[in-house]
Amino acid sequence: MSAPWPTLQFDEAVEDASGGNIKTKQNDYAEVGEFPIVDQGKALIAGYTDDEAALCKVPLPVVIFGDHTRCLKFVDFPFGMGADGVKVLKPKAGLDAKFLYHYLRQIKLPDGGYDRHFKYLKRETVPLPPLEEQRRIAAILDQAETLRTQRRTALALLDSLTQSLFLDMFGDPVANPKGWPTESLTDLCHCYSGGTPSKAKKEYWEGELPWFSAKDMKAEDLFDSEDHISEQVPETTTLKLLPKDTVAIVVRGMILAHTFPVCVLRIPATINQDLKALLPKQPVNSQFLAACLRSQSGFVLEKVSEAGHGTKRLDAQGLQCIRIPRPGDALEQTFATRIASIEALKATHRRALAALDALFASLQQRAFAGML
Repeated sequence: MSAPWPTLQFDEAVEDASGGNIKTKQNDYAEVGEFPIVDQGKALIAGYTDDEAALCKVPLPVVIFGDHTRCLKFVDFPFGMGADGVKVLKPKAGLDAKFLYHYLRQIKLPDGGYDRHFKYLKRETVPLPPLEEQRRIAAILDQAETLRTQRRTALALLDSLTQSLFLDMFGDPVANPKGWPTESLTDLCHCYSGGTPSKAKKEYWEGELPWFSAKDMKAEDLFDSEDHISEQVPETTTLKLLPKDTVAIVVRGMILAHTFPVCVLRIPATINQDLKALLPKQPVNSQFLAACLRSQSGFVLEKVSEAGHGTKRLDAQGLQCIRIPRPGDALEQTFATRIASIEALKATHRRALAALDALFASLQQRAFAGML
């Protein structure tokens, strides 16, 4: 159903005000500083600068669009621009910036990988309700977004509680202050590398079996993947079907320059060659193993090397250097039992977040159809 409002071509409604501003290169981002830097990454603030001359000169508020990433941000504070792919969008007269932000968020743009995407955005039209109606719609969507953010924050706090509990019970696994016996990760587990089914066989990519890659490794617990393959692939190729509760780690990719992703696959699944599944050779609790690895991520990143073409990798030698404390089955089980209570809380928050996500999507659809 079309909204009962006039519409404008994108260029009639929005000014690309990116030009004429100083752009700060990523290598020049500071961890702290007087002025935040906003780039095309997912985080609202990517870094900081003390250079006042680097501040964006466009009157606030504005909408930031990531030309490569398609990320959208509403910015109402003084900021410096990141160097690559940042588009500063200024609404023209009669268009509220927060309304524009919410409207652009619900547009489904093609995914061109690291291609430029602003060309697709410029093909869109923008509805123009009365200004008061724009502000009313934006306020309602803001309230719904605030509720979603609160749930995400609660989940993040519960994730940090898991790590705090591990350190309290077992100490830093690198320093091992409690003197636990330890084993090398490669002695404790078989480190299985996944693979990519042949793209030439279309039938391999028709199915619902999760196939995880580095881009999926964004949460402690994974319940589904972005890509799926046929259930027949593990039966007809060397790709293994991994059991539920397998711990998986990223061992290749540029993310290893700063982050060591460790996830527990909560469903039977497959993985690609950039990941390794840790298949225990002897009993070890998956929650304990995952928490132990996350607790020594700084140490692990020091073992990351660089392949000839510049890609970061955690090779066999690096994996062998990782030590896993063995406090005994009883203590590992006690830890797992306590974590189960945290997981129950997380499951409650996930269900609530899923309901809020559905509500937000419904509100978006109704809002821009003039039915809110």
